[in-house]
Amino acid sequence: MRALVISGGGSKGAFAGGVAQYLIEEMGNDYDLFLGTSTGSLLISHLALNKTQKIREVYTSVNQNSIFSNRPFLIKRKHGHDQISIDHFNVLRNFMRGKKTFGESENLKKLIIDTVSREEFEELKASDRDIVVTVSNISLNEIEYKSIHDYSYEDFCEWIWISCNYVPFMSLVQKNSCEYADGGFGSMVPIEEAIKRGATEIDAIILQTEVTYFNRLPSKNVFSLITNLFSFMLDRIENQNIRIGKFAAVNKDVIINFYYTPTVLTTNSLIFDKVKMERWWESGFSFAKYKNEELNQIEP
Repeated sequence: MRALVISGGGSKGAFAGGVAQYLIEEMGNDYDLFLGTSTGSLLISHLALNKTQKIREVYTSVNQNSIFSNRPFLIKRKHGHDQISIDHFNVLRNFMRGKKTFGESENLKKLIIDTVSREEFEELKASDRDIVVTVSNISLNEIEYKSIHDYSYEDFCEWIWISCNYVPFMSLVQKNSCEYADGGFGSMVPIEEAIKRGATEIDAIILQTEVTYFNRLPSKNVFSLITNLFSFMLDRIENQNIRIGKFAAVNKDVIINFYYTPTVLTTNSLIFDKVKMERWWESGFSFAKYKNEELNQIEP
């Protein structure tokens, strides 16, 4: 069984889309299992349908308004770099409404429903392929994996949305008497789960460089401090997931092909820039092509 695993990474998911497009269209890889976390969960349904062009057009056209129904931060460009700061008015408005987070992401939920049609869902559900998204159950302190074969259209679209909700900046969702959030808080790269589900070869797209190439600049405000702290935490979770995945792969004799980003794409993946994301998609496609051509030259 061959699996495609895509990690979380916000706007950097455009790079993953490019890599996946090359693996599916140019390499001809046929996957039985698609497993995604956060931004990865947005991609996998269309990749499983082999509709890479459709998801590319949608994904690279996303902006802040496509995601946030109440955006909790402002973006200012200084000295050629984007900086974020708290939008006090929007945050206060959210709290006055009785919400538990700084911002809300209802627009993303609408986008998912508009993008994944009921017919496409039924086609996937009727197929032998398994589409699995990762969510964090905050109430039970557990990571849960939601398969398309276990849910209705409405429920599965909601699980995709929940997988992407990077709290406290996005919506905290109450479902089945539990509070749910972004799957990346516990399983940023669900390689181990793919192995548990029977994968014997895994293509894992990691939206992070293999080696750390930069030191974070000092925080400019409370909001940037929080984002830096969360980035630090998620980096540690990601590294742990990869180590556990490698260990499980050795014990089960599973092949893992890693695709890391070759360079630092962005230090703030909450910022969705159409021009940059189009460039990252192309970069992902070119990188996958270069890596596989290089491997073919090495093999006897």
